[in-house]
Amino acid sequence: MKSPKLVDLEGNGTHRLIPYRYSDRGRPILSPLAEGDNDLLKDLTEIEGATNERLLGESGKLPGITAIELVSGFHFAHMVNASFTHASPSGGRFYSPARGAWYAAFKMATARKEVAFHKSAELKEVGWKEEETSPYIDYLADFRHQFHDIRDDPDFSDCLDPDDYHASQALSHQLLANGSAGIVYPSVRHKKDGACIACFRPPLVLNVREGRKATFTFTNMELSMMKVEN
Repeated sequence: MKSPKLVDLEGNGTHRLIPYRYSDRGRPILSPLAEGDNDLLKDLTEIEGATNERLLGESGKLPGITAIELVSGFHFAHMVNASFTHASPSGGRFYSPARGAWYAAFKMATARKEVAFHKSAELKEVGWKEEETSPYIDYLADFRHQFHDIRDDPDFSDCLDPDDYHASQALSHQLLANGSAGIVYPSVRHKKDGACIACFRPPLVLNVREGRKATFTFTNMELSMMKVEN
């Protein structure tokens, strides 16, 4: 399989929407069980850590990524590491079940379209017809590196199939094995001027900071309203 062209990317303020409950603004998932008991919270946190993929990855106990590849020493390092260690069981467009990636959009409108599509698909999969409200935090990041670029390249159109990730995962596997930093590609869900990046290397996700809160409301499994606030 041929490799896509390489481009020098300088991307500032790319957008990754992360569910509020996983953000630093969300309460730790076990806090309600402890009810202010610090010793109990410590014990529960240790239990959670035994099966937490990010903590396992940072301890070198995951097969898809080594501890030396992960990052530390800055405020949101754990958020970066989590994107590489908490891979979907079926993988994503440009990552396998064994190793995640940092996905981001170059425009907030694109990030919103991507999140709305996937959340709606999730609700349809379980047949959830009640009104659903899902808050997210926008994590901004910068990039300064060479990335493979499949925008405007018909040779890689099969990697943009809206439903099938076989070709795109095969390409990402090949590029990752050859040392690629990641892929820049046109958004499948925001076709008008939408572009995204899948970064394969944690240290290349730069200057991570929190942005605004975006709350999506779904009615009958379709997006009905979105509110953005600080």
